[in-house]
Amino acid sequence: MTNQTPARLRVAPSPTGDPHVGTAYMSLFNRAYATKTGGQFLLRIEDTDRARYVAESEQQIFDTLHWLGLDWDEGPDKGGPYAPYRQSERLDTYRPFVEQLIESGHAYYCWCSSDRLAEMRREQEASKQAVTGYDRLCYGKTRDERAALPGFSETPVVRMLVPADLDTTFTDLIRGDITPPHPDDQVILKADGFPTYHLAVVVDDHLMGITHVVRGEEWISSTPKHQLLYRWLGWDAPRFAHMPLLRNTDKSKISKRKNPAARLLWFREQGYLPEALRNFLQLLGYPPASDDAEVATFDEFVAAFDWAKVNTVGPIFDLAKLDWLNGHYIRSLAPEDLADRIVEHFAFTGEWTPTASEIETLRRAVPLIQERLVLLGEAREKLRFLFVPDADLAVEPDAVAALPDNAAEILDAAAAALAGVAWDAASIQDALKVALVEGLGVKAKFAFAPIRVAITGSRVSPPLFESMDLLGRESALARLAALRASL
Repeated sequence: MTNQTPARLRVAPSPTGDPHVGTAYMSLFNRAYATKTGGQFLLRIEDTDRARYVAESEQQIFDTLHWLGLDWDEGPDKGGPYAPYRQSERLDTYRPFVEQLIESGHAYYCWCSSDRLAEMRREQEASKQAVTGYDRLCYGKTRDERAALPGFSETPVVRMLVPADLDTTFTDLIRGDITPPHPDDQVILKADGFPTYHLAVVVDDHLMGITHVVRGEEWISSTPKHQLLYRWLGWDAPRFAHMPLLRNTDKSKISKRKNPAARLLWFREQGYLPEALRNFLQLLGYPPASDDAEVATFDEFVAAFDWAKVNTVGPIFDLAKLDWLNGHYIRSLAPEDLADRIVEHFAFTGEWTPTASEIETLRRAVPLIQERLVLLGEAREKLRFLFVPDADLAVEPDAVAALPDNAAEILDAAAAALAGVAWDAASIQDALKVALVEGLGVKAKFAFAPIRVAITGSRVSPPLFESMDLLGRESALARLAALRASL
């Protein structure tokens, strides 16, 4: 049990395409702290940016977070006491607060056209003004007064009236006291009647009882605006925690345009295990006390959770570390469980739908590759030789080119030795060792190479004798004969 007050936290992604890995990163820390305090974790869909809205993106958000085991207590698909949980379904909620801010003198209408605003920004940049941002041309004017001036737009937006003496300092759970730059008069209601992020997030977080806002550090500069809105509306502000941004190896911000690993779906497509990715995201948030503690379950992460441990330096997205973790988790699975995960993976990607007999072969073959498997997606290629008809086995040309000069002799001797042997890995190994190493005097390293190429089509394969056992006598002998005939 915890003596902390139960916290209410949320993640609020925008459905503008494939979910970003940052959504999982933020969800992990929100879910962990909610669990730590015995509180709740909410999922809210912030879909007010209609120009970038992608219809299927919302379901992808649901599916990927469920896959990662980062489930929520309230959300669009589950409901809850503060429904609806999509901003587009809450438009009637925001307007009264906009009116309240206008009536109290904290907000005003702005009729400036986009062309007029663009020209204003160009002039500010050209003159290298110390203070930039909206110049308040519309402030204090009626519609008719403003219409008499250039750059008028018929449909106004609503802007905050940010005080010149605003103290922007706030206390961050991770970073301590921060003093962002002074903001300009932020738009809070767009011309299309939709609220901007800044108004909607404050209203929704308050009405949904959010006690802690955990988000990326790119929102630090917006926090003074949000705190100002809380104060003007007479509400207590939540606590803020700004996580460091995930970065590429060149220290640039990770983005879906430049890095496929920024797409949350990419990890599932490649064959990463959800527990490995979750563990990896934990390590990005803050490093463990020692290298020995790098592998940690979500429950262990929650038990040791502390905002003070979060490293404020942007963590490097090191896929080599993730690969290592994924290999570790794959090796820790029971073979039957790993086989199920492999089947599930290929069902998700649509690359392979194994038959019942192929699934049975896969279950028997998994122990042969488990130690060397890094991604679930590699399993089919490593075991492809087991799932193709003998006549369709593709033999790699470079594997044939590397065979010893006496490959034909080796294959003849192997076929003769295997013709009547009991068919199990140990018996196959003993028979081939006697016939090739002892009988022909060939070193094992060279003696078994032609057989490996005949059986699998490659110089590199799972353990040879176990592979032959799985393949069966008839197929194994047919493949030895086929390679022998081609030499």
